[in-house]
Amino acid sequence: MKHLGLTMMLFFAVTIIKAQTVFIKSAKITFEKKINQKQQLASNTWISDDARDKMSKYRISNWDYNFNDSTSIYKIKPKETLNDNNFFFIAGENTNELYTDFSKNARVIRKPISGEDFILKDTIPHLRWKIMNDVRQIAGYECRKAITVINDSVTVVAFYTDEILLKGGPEGFTGLPGMILGLAIPRYNTTWFATKVEAKNVPILNIAPPAKGKRTDTEKDFKKMLDLYTRYDDKKNPRKVEDIKKELYTLIL
Repeated sequence: MKHLGLTMMLFFAVTIIKAQTVFIKSAKITFEKKINQKQQLASNTWISDDARDKMSKYRISNWDYNFNDSTSIYKIKPKETLNDNNFFFIAGENTNELYTDFSKNARVIRKPISGEDFILKDTIPHLRWKIMNDVRQIAGYECRKAITVINDSVTVVAFYTDEILLKGGPEGFTGLPGMILGLAIPRYNTTWFATKVEAKNVPILNIAPPAKGKRTDTEKDFKKMLDLYTRYDDKKNPRKVEDIKKELYTLIL
């Protein structure tokens, strides 16, 4: 009887601890995005061997993912700095912003195009994930491995934790039974890993979609954006509108 009582006490203790850690309603996650730029540019002939030798191996940036129980916002950290060996990417620095409303299956993207900000509305893409048995620790959380495929043939490896219930993640990747804290796309030579999760004593965040930018709600406004986006395209061989939309609304920010 004594052993049964001890077992019940341990069971309730574990249940209480799990309840305290699982039901995170709001948090701030910092993701480190790392691009192996030497590998990414290995086949480019316009870069001299001397310039290639001086390049940093990795292009690194840090991103904030703030969320509450139904919405999230993902954007680059303010005052993100570049080192001198990353000069190939300065002109194309990614400053996109992604807002997701999970309760409405909707998202809003703020995308800079040729110096102008545009607001794009979209639904949350559906991904077919295969959950694996592999686990690893990321930012203090035990995460399980999952795999999916995007763009027909690009493999994506993710690590998610069910201790954070929101089914979100960096770069618009969603749909797993918890928060994605690690992501890798080998073909793109890019990884995203959480370095910090500020979940303790964080108030419920009031998250709003990006509003600063030109709207693209009407067909006329959307065409203006497409014209700007494709103004340097080969006019003799125009791309299909659907292919352009895939680029604009891609999971990869």
